[in-house]
Amino acid sequence: MIVVMKAKASETEFKKVIERIKQENLDVHISKGKEVRIIGVVGDVRRIEPEVLQAFDGVERVIRILHPFKLASRDFKPENTTINVDGVIIGGGKFIVSAGPCAVEGEEMLTEVAFLAKKCGASILRGGIFKPRTSPYSFQGLGLDGLEILQRVKEKTGLPIITEIMSPEHVGLISQYVDIFQIGARNMQNFPLLQAVGRTEKPVLLKRGLMASGEEWLQAAEYVLSEGNPNVILCERGIRTFEGYTRNTLDLSIVPVIKKLSHLPVFVDPSHGTGHWDLVTPMAMGALAVGADGIMVEVHPNPEKAFSDGPQSLKPKVFAEMMQQLAKAAEAFNRPLPFSSERITIPGNETQKGS
Repeated sequence: MIVVMKAKASETEFKKVIERIKQENLDVHISKGKEVRIIGVVGDVRRIEPEVLQAFDGVERVIRILHPFKLASRDFKPENTTINVDGVIIGGGKFIVSAGPCAVEGEEMLTEVAFLAKKCGASILRGGIFKPRTSPYSFQGLGLDGLEILQRVKEKTGLPIITEIMSPEHVGLISQYVDIFQIGARNMQNFPLLQAVGRTEKPVLLKRGLMASGEEWLQAAEYVLSEGNPNVILCERGIRTFEGYTRNTLDLSIVPVIKKLSHLPVFVDPSHGTGHWDLVTPMAMGALAVGADGIMVEVHPNPEKAFSDGPQSLKPKVFAEMMQQLAKAAEAFNRPLPFSSERITIPGNETQKGS
């Protein structure tokens, strides 16, 4: 059960509601948003009827929620959440594209990709400075040194930036540079990290864990929401199954499921979801078709020389062609995009080999 207090509720009214809940031996979880305070009632909520709490002064509404994820539930918030990222509206109906290299390798390459992404209609620049890798000997990213590169490229292009964060200790510093925190699949249940980003107002893109159910994914989002940060974007990036022809199994069916259960916007990452550049475009089209709010794709001018995830990165020409296809398909699905196919110029006749 969740008790939503009125914006102008007094401290006395707030405390009286908490006291009444505790009289039933129920625990409370307080979430303080920018404008309202929310009291989460934990325990056997059958001990107290919603009408009892609704009668208290200062109470806006009382919601009985059966899902273990409370604040992420559509029962709690029927309307879709929209998130304004430096003027880019996520969850507002338009299909948003985030593009860039898997890892920030240097300023020249990142600038090249950023201008290409913007020219083709991407709204957000992605680039990793920390790269959690399976092998400790693989490239781990430039670390904090990459932040200044990201900032300078943002100044050149005007694109908001997203990068992965791995440690609660880095939240304060990284928040000064980036527009969206990315929580990677391996950190989906890094609860101290989730709580740390939850104590900021910075948007958080939360990737689904490799073995996580939809409920576990939403429970992870709950950690961020419960700390007072409502700006959570979920991202499906593939789960681990027995299939060996793809890097992961991209679960597009989870998108409409989550959209039914939760008010949070949902992205899809077809690059990590498949592991092969030639599968990225069809899965991106699928993400558009099933109702995702956007996609995150990897683009690199020379994938064969990429420091990480080259096989799944798109060359500029392939990326431009994908964006053109998305723009045309969006008309059929009545899904507005922040760009049109006419403005996209296909780069030279470069070919992309391998899969």
